[in-house]
Amino acid sequence: MPVDYLRTLTAPERTRQSNLHLGLSLAFVAGATNAGGFLAVKEYTSHMTGVVSSMADDLALGRMDLVLDWFTSLLAFLLGAATSAVMINWARRRRSRHEYTLPLLLEASLLLAFGVLGYMHHLIGTSMGITVALLCYVMGLQNAMITKVSNAEIRTTHVTGLVTDIGIELGKLLYWNRTPDSVATPLVRVNQEKLKVHVMLVLSFFVGGVIGALGFKHVGYVSTVPLAIVLALLSSVQFLPPRR
Repeated sequence: MPVDYLRTLTAPERTRQSNLHLGLSLAFVAGATNAGGFLAVKEYTSHMTGVVSSMADDLALGRMDLVLDWFTSLLAFLLGAATSAVMINWARRRRSRHEYTLPLLLEASLLLAFGVLGYMHHLIGTSMGITVALLCYVMGLQNAMITKVSNAEIRTTHVTGLVTDIGIELGKLLYWNRTPDSVATPLVRVNQEKLKVHVMLVLSFFVGGVIGALGFKHVGYVSTVPLAIVLALLSSVQFLPPRR
């Protein structure tokens, strides 16, 4: 049953398969949010490497107003991650089955808020800085959640680490073991499962980015509604009574 399958994605009982399927879903959402958000606010908000680098550049150039904007984005991402950790640990301490559904439900609500704020900015010129900070908060919230779900094996809001690990595994695949396997010099072997998972996550992020960019291009901020619905669907099934 679809409900039974969706329930496994956010259940406290975790398997490698449920972690992977949830990770792929969230990578898609993150890619769509990041790409669509860039068209909306002209900034990528899912990874902090560029934010910290831009903050350093603008500090060196004396552009303090931009430094403050970048710092706000960094702080928002940090607070999003902290919020996710608080919600998950609060649920775990109470042995609740909603330790992962609550952050997802909050993320769905905030994506809708992003759409509303963006539409208001388009109409009446509200502060775009608030909209950027909100997206950064959402990405921090999601990245911390999937990190705790998978014990730091899966990240979904940025692909730098994923591409690095893919490169490492490809290097192992191409390595020529000229000496036989031994305790002193074990063979270099590729982790095929890890390579497969990371390639799938990057592809999911990319496909989500394409869909998100196309959605914003054609329908604007309304494109956040389907993403919010996906997250709300993932989070809501844990609130349904189990089948007997």
